[in-house]
Amino acid sequence: MPDPLAQPLHLPCGATLPNRLVKAAMTEGLATSRGVPTPELERLYGLWSDGGAGTLLTGNIQIDRNHLERPGNVIIDGEPEAELRAALSSWARAGTRQGNHLWAQLSHAGRQTQKNVNPHPKAPSAVTLGLPGGQFGKPIPLTLAEIESIVKRFSIAAVACQEAGFTGVQIHAAHGYLLSEFLSPRANQRTDAYGGALENRARLLLEVVGTVRAEVGTGFPLSVKLNSADFQKGGFAFEDSLRVAQWLERAGVDVIEVSGGTYEQPKLLGLAGIEEEEDQHVAHSTRMREAYFVDFAIAMQEQVSIPLMVTGGFRTRSVMEQAIESGSADLIGLGRPLCVDTDAPAQLLAGAAELKRYEQQLSLLPGCLSFLTQIPLVRSLAGFGVIYWFYAQLDALGRTGAPQPDISVFEAVKQVMRLQNQLLKARRA
Repeated sequence: MPDPLAQPLHLPCGATLPNRLVKAAMTEGLATSRGVPTPELERLYGLWSDGGAGTLLTGNIQIDRNHLERPGNVIIDGEPEAELRAALSSWARAGTRQGNHLWAQLSHAGRQTQKNVNPHPKAPSAVTLGLPGGQFGKPIPLTLAEIESIVKRFSIAAVACQEAGFTGVQIHAAHGYLLSEFLSPRANQRTDAYGGALENRARLLLEVVGTVRAEVGTGFPLSVKLNSADFQKGGFAFEDSLRVAQWLERAGVDVIEVSGGTYEQPKLLGLAGIEEEEDQHVAHSTRMREAYFVDFAIAMQEQVSIPLMVTGGFRTRSVMEQAIESGSADLIGLGRPLCVDTDAPAQLLAGAAELKRYEQQLSLLPGCLSFLTQIPLVRSLAGFGVIYWFYAQLDALGRTGAPQPDISVFEAVKQVMRLQNQLLKARRA
């Protein structure tokens, strides 16, 4: 019987993906302070290209240098100059050296831009991110002219990546970044053509998709990362997501990646937010419980016919096979396991039953203080500390070619913060 994970996938645009395993998008932080890809980024993606996944998705490539998800993001916010063009091409060659696909994830961080990058980021409305700590400033509503410029920036970045040798692009409209903010009635309180009814809130995303598709042509893979829901009261709900997915299919999108959550409600990381999660009333699968968003993909499959990718929580081969064979997902996104085991897809294709669950062995707090995680804020900080451990692994892979799995979460946090501060100082200089 053919291995479902090894089967190719033919996309509506005509391209074919070699297998069903995708290295999911993860922020790398390995660009220069000016947003230029580095040899470290090339080394990391070369390792992943060698690792067996049919497709690699990059981390956030930002279309505006004043709106970064974190220092060290790659930036394409205009027609690239020679240095950036050369660096993008070199990165693309490294990331496709085994014949796999490499898709560039294009993004704008919107109000989820930290104060140390921009104290007053642009957003749909002046609605401040609801997180304690003062890391995010009060945003400034975008003007219509600025919205028009954002559409143009996405298309310029997409063409630049296509010309550099990337084999596809993904528009990031999830996780509370700018396009996701426009979709959310909680973050988007505009009264013009880009606010109010869902048709208006989805207008910017659909304009970006339409313009990018017109620029890259009909034969170039185009994906969208879409929240199944924000899981917040008054936020983007699953019923809205289903309608947007239908519009995206009609707009010529080849793959929708089903995800969910925001910084305020980090469902994408399997973490609890600081507020009660909003129930989305979706039937639960009993056999695929480890996969965070597969239930939403099952329901979405009834509304659209284009391929769906599901990322988040997959660790066992049997569950991945079940998702593919049942039609719950067409592509399986793998993230954190590849931060240490860059050949995890090859392991699965060779018959491995399960990937290592590194997150279960990690904790910011010592055991004697674990009771503090009953406090929502402490639980959130501890969860993000574990995420920094994975950031440190990517940094080590890029700089040395090998992970450092023995580093503590506390040491990883210090290391990542030190590197971030170095990039910020260089950026300001």
